[in-house]
Amino acid sequence: LWREKGGDPDLVYTVALWGVPAGILGARLYHDVTSWNEVAHNWWGWLAVWQGGLGIWGGIAGGLLGGVIALRREHVSLPLFMDAAAPGLLVAQAIGRVGNYFNQELFGGPTSLPWGLQISPEHRPAGYMAYTTFHPTFLYELIWDLALAAVLVWVIHHRRIRPPGIFALYVTGYSAFRIFEELLRVDPAHHILGERLNFWVACLLTLAGVAWFAYSQRDTGSDQAPLSTGTAGALDP
Repeated sequence: LWREKGGDPDLVYTVALWGVPAGILGARLYHDVTSWNEVAHNWWGWLAVWQGGLGIWGGIAGGLLGGVIALRREHVSLPLFMDAAAPGLLVAQAIGRVGNYFNQELFGGPTSLPWGLQISPEHRPAGYMAYTTFHPTFLYELIWDLALAAVLVWVIHHRRIRPPGIFALYVTGYSAFRIFEELLRVDPAHHILGERLNFWVACLLTLAGVAWFAYSQRDTGSDQAPLSTGTAGALDP
């Protein structure tokens, strides 16, 4: 998608070298802040990703900040690159959800539906020991992420969306689904007004995504930002 916009495909790898580590750090910090009771009480506990604990919201924010560093160094339009990256981020998130299956984690409440997931007793939350099959919410999200990625690719090729409108739609679509998902999940979480913390985060980001999309599509007199934001490192259109 970046190549189709006239960009240098090698830049994607450069951005990834900055964005992936920053995204992992951001995801861990989000977990540390929102699930502080699960963090090991030692000096390295806040970084112990091998013991579980990564939050997607922090991963997106951290990855975005890391990617900005690389893009600014190359004087490349951040909004254009964000739009090109959005579908790939959704595919990456879908792949990441496969790990929840093997770890038997982040599932929903009990269900008798044919696709209900059998969970071992040691992985069932307190109060659910009498149940054996649960909603595979990570599977629901995997399917949604792939479907939303396909929709965004279609929109990119068939509609004129001012950047970073595609990225705003990504934020809106993913967050809206998380509202539904958080209502199903039964894994331990902090609650506010009776709902999981990430439910409220998803609500806020859905509204923010809608507002961001509307703001990005306002009539500014130009249909598209230039690929390059300066002379150094400029890319040919």
